Amino acid sequence: LAAELRAEYLGVLLLGEPGVGKEVMAGRLHELSPRAQRPMVRLNCAAMPEALLESELFGHERGSFTDARSRRDGLLVSAEGGTLLLDEIGDMPLALQAKLLRAIEERTVRALGSNLEVPFDVRIIAATNRDLEAAVEQGRFREDLFYRVNVIHLELPPLRSRSGDVLLLAQAFLGELAVRSGRPISKFSAAAAEKLAAYDWPGNVRELRNCVERAVTLSHSAQVEVQDLPRKVRDFQPRHV
Repeated sequence: LAAELRAEYLGVLLLGEPGVGKEVMAGRLHELSPRAQRPMVRLNCAAMPEALLESELFGHERGSFTDARSRRDGLLVSAEGGTLLLDEIGDMPLALQAKLLRAIEERTVRALGSNLEVPFDVRIIAATNRDLEAAVEQGRFREDLFYRVNVIHLELPPLRSRSGDVLLLAQAFLGELAVRSGRPISKFSAAAAEKLAAYDWPGNVRELRNCVERAVTLSHSAQVEVQDLPRKVRDFQPRHV
């Protein structure tokens, strides 16, 4: 699998709940690929309206729409030789899905307002927290695009299903954030570590990092204490089946 992930053009689809680290995984895949010395560009398909998303992805010519005061390359061109992460691809409008599929298959892109086809060499990694197979069945995601981006399928499990990683990640975040903030904090108290391990982390790794960042800010000693943790972490009671 490691050799396949380093392949030049194989599409990779990263699946998982929000906050599990899909963007971090995409960055690692880029670092392991022959494209590591070239750009890695990220685009969140759920974060902007359709017209702006189309311009960001494919580029535009001057005057092609209101406020297009100058020509601009899209990310498929500006990421030349590197990797483009299409985050939340499940939220991409159907019309753009068709245009993206054509670009991927022909390895050329046509900017808005242009008749010129520009070749590009970019590896695409897609990520989503949606069930794309269900979206295909419901007509909300193109089946042909699904197969194109889903050559290699990686599902990142939620943090609650890998509880053994919680303290390892928390300690790594603590070391990084303590150095960044200049705080002499090196560990968690036994009671604080117990609270971290017991919590179910619905926000996954992102929530854990935010929790540790808060604790580093609030701590007044050389270790993180229970009172430095968010109330929902302190008060959490695991369900016993």
